[in-house]
Amino acid sequence: MDLIKKETKEVLVTAFALFSLFFGAGNLILPPLLGNQSGDLWWLVALGFCASAVLIPIMGIMAHAKLQGTIFDFGKKVSPTFSLVYSLLIYAISISLPSPRTAAVTHEMAIEPFFNTPPLLTSIVYFSLVFVFVINRSKILNILGKLLTPAIILILFLIIGTAILSYDFAFGETVFQNPFSEGILEGYQTFDAIGAVVVGGVIIISINLRKKEASYEEKKVLIRRSGWLAGLSLFLIYAGLIVTGALMHGEFSADISRTALLGGISTKTLGGTANWFLSILVSLACFTTAVGIVTGTADFIKYRFHDSQAVYLATAILGCILGIVMGQFNVGYIIAVALPALMFIYPITIVLILLNIVPDKLASKKVFRAVVFTTILFSVPDFLGSIGFTEALSYVQRFIPLSTYSLGWVLPAGAVFTLVNMLDKEQT
Repeated sequence: MDLIKKETKEVLVTAFALFSLFFGAGNLILPPLLGNQSGDLWWLVALGFCASAVLIPIMGIMAHAKLQGTIFDFGKKVSPTFSLVYSLLIYAISISLPSPRTAAVTHEMAIEPFFNTPPLLTSIVYFSLVFVFVINRSKILNILGKLLTPAIILILFLIIGTAILSYDFAFGETVFQNPFSEGILEGYQTFDAIGAVVVGGVIIISINLRKKEASYEEKKVLIRRSGWLAGLSLFLIYAGLIVTGALMHGEFSADISRTALLGGISTKTLGGTANWFLSILVSLACFTTAVGIVTGTADFIKYRFHDSQAVYLATAILGCILGIVMGQFNVGYIIAVALPALMFIYPITIVLILLNIVPDKLASKKVFRAVVFTTILFSVPDFLGSIGFTEALSYVQRFIPLSTYSLGWVLPAGAVFTLVNMLDKEQT
């Protein structure tokens, strides 16, 4: 009995740690607007969103359970050089987009409604403080994060529950032509699949420190159970916020921003005091996320340069400068700028996750290389389309299934995976 209690506690502790690492407060601004625009097809949009923002990230944790390594291990079967370039791209994107977005969310939710100060000032102060915490590596933020996450979850469930109980289940019309694929693409903006390959390594280190005597299989089971529990929690929150946005479709103007909508929903369900409290909590949670991103990036670069402290400091400075430059823009602009990068890196991340969870006999080095190369090749039209070359690519898209949904890489990658495995089987 005591052993069962101990194992349950280990699963809950690890699941909470995973959830906290995924639960970037900036992600909260995405589901409400998605739901508000989805009308009576909110459930289809929610399925798409949760496929890319919950299912794929949790599969990333499953891959970590199998690999029990770091982000670098995800692409090693392609080649060490590819894996290094991929890792550097992931960290470059992280400090250039999701990290600055936390400052923009903070300004729009907690500063702009109360103070008449420019976003550049917020960004400068914000990332100056981030830099201080990054170079001092204080444990205060870890403690703060453990308190912030439960508080935000409690408020969110109160908002969702109040909306579901207070509003009639009457929905407007959707503005989306392809609700499911729109949900998938908006899920990219959570950066959670990228987060899975990055933070999964942190969880592995934590488990190794806590359970030094545990076997590979024991740790694998622990990570898998914790991953599914964390995923279920994310699903409930994301889906709940989407249906809340859909229920309140007539309460706000069509051109409302993501941050204003989250604040408006909070005010209408729980009142102004709760909205103020939520704004402060979200801002603090955003801050811990930014510190984590910059610290993680600096640690990775430092490791590649023989643990040079000078390299760590230079990377931290660069990360904070990028944060100031990008963080002064509004959230909508940062999301728009992020799209091309995500259209390129997300498909690669997804196939690396999937290839690392299938049985080894189906994921040889040859399969890895062929599938990843195919994914990169067929992601190019989607990437170019996201930066404005839609008309020029219309002829090419006719011959690529799902390309009109910006998912042109899916079927070719699947076909190559099947074909290479069939050829491998014939040769053996």
